[in-house]
Amino acid sequence: MGSRYNVFINRLFCSLLFGCFLLLVAGCHKPVDHGIQFYYWKTNISIGEVEQDYFKRLNSEKLYIRFFDVDKQDGQIIPLAKVRSFDVGMLDAQYIPVIFITNRTFSGISEGQLDLLIKNISDLTEDIRAKNLLPEIAEIQIDCDWTENTRDTYFHFLEELKRASGKQISCTLRLHQIKFSKKTGVPPVDKGYLMCYATSDPTEESGRNSILDIELLKNYTVSIGDYPLDFDIALPIYSWAIVTNHLGKIRLINNVSGSDLDMSFFKEKGDHLFEVTTDTFFRGIYLNKGFTVKVETISPELLEEAKLYLHQKIRQPYDIIYYHLDAPFLTQYTIQQLQ
Repeated sequence: MGSRYNVFINRLFCSLLFGCFLLLVAGCHKPVDHGIQFYYWKTNISIGEVEQDYFKRLNSEKLYIRFFDVDKQDGQIIPLAKVRSFDVGMLDAQYIPVIFITNRTFSGISEGQLDLLIKNISDLTEDIRAKNLLPEIAEIQIDCDWTENTRDTYFHFLEELKRASGKQISCTLRLHQIKFSKKTGVPPVDKGYLMCYATSDPTEESGRNSILDIELLKNYTVSIGDYPLDFDIALPIYSWAIVTNHLGKIRLINNVSGSDLDMSFFKEKGDHLFEVTTDTFFRGIYLNKGFTVKVETISPELLEEAKLYLHQKIRQPYDIIYYHLDAPFLTQYTIQQLQ
């Protein structure tokens, strides 16, 4: 009897020990590594030592660089904000062109206009590539917040651009296009890039962080694991100040944190909300007494929470692309916080 009892106790002990081991492993589990890449969204390109250092130390390989915008103005479809010449040797990177196209460009567009748009985009992309001595381009990314009304035209454009260019075609995905994919459709591209930022309108007085609100992110990505397209994740590392005047008009000032405000001219009214107490200039903009300034940033803790949540929800491999590669934003984080 004693022998059987001892065997039972030993087995029970081993089972408990093994269970504790599994719990310990689960508790110590860390997210798998994801490749870290960057967007670059300036017309005048300036890649300095800080940008080069972060890019290299994060083992980044790709820079998604906005080549130009496309918009419809007075019925004419025209390119805007074309990137200036730049030194391709500034980074050891694969440069991937991104073309931003307004949704209204596809509203009411004729077949002839669409054909011309495809030709002009292909020609201008190739012209920028050649002038800057870039190697042959493998991928073109299109950034457009299409709607249910423009979906069919936009998807046709993507298919025809792929055929005409002979390149891989990718596109950005907004959160609402993931949540309501049955209405907005799934674009016919080789890959998507889910923009996990600009989660709400900065002009709304919702109290949320309009750059990234974690609860809204979770709400819009409940079924993200079922989305039938390979995609990478774009996350924000930018900040801004939302300035509201006496008439309720809004102006955004990029790259602002609370510590940038001289409290001789501002009074804190709430969490990240300030009131101008004395007429002053800030970043070259004249602010009158009574204007309000809401500062929105992405703290390292918020960024980590978003990354952990997405890692748990998404079953496929993916890269993280930060928006964007600019020293004032980068230096708000350590290398470890961006990994």
